[in-house]
Amino acid sequence: MEILQVVGVGLIATVLLVVIRKQRPELAVQLSIAAGVILFLFVLGKIVAVLQVLGDLANKAQINRYYLNTLMKIVGIAYVAEFGAQICRDAGEASIATKVELAAKILVMVLALPIILALMDSLVNLLPRGALP
Repeated sequence: MEILQVVGVGLIATVLLVVIRKQRPELAVQLSIAAGVILFLFVLGKIVAVLQVLGDLANKAQINRYYLNTLMKIVGIAYVAEFGAQICRDAGEASIATKVELAAKILVMVLALPIILALMDSLVNLLPRGALP
C-alpha cells in the first residue's frame, strides 16, 4: 500500500503548489523540490533491494561487476536528469531543462563506451578469421 502514500504525498504537494504558486512562486519551486525528495525517500529502500538482487544475479552469472556498476550509473544519471529537468520546467526554465537532458545523454554515452567496445570486441572474436572485409 506504499503507492497510496506516494500518491497521497503527491496530491497534497500538488494542491499546496497550486495555492502557493499564485502568491509566492519562489516558494513553490522549493516545495516542489522538497516533495520530490520526500517521494524519492519513500522508494529508496526498494531501489536498494533491486540493486542487491541485480548484484546477486550478476555474481551468479559471473558478469563483471564493472559492467553492472556502469549500467546502474547510467540508470541513475537518467533518473537524476529527469528529476532535475522537471524541476527546471516547474520553475519555467524549459531551455535549461533541455540542456540538463542533453548533458545527461552525453554522460550516458561516455559511460556506455567501454561496454560498447567490449561488445564489439566480443562480436569480432566470434566471427571466423577473414569474415570481415
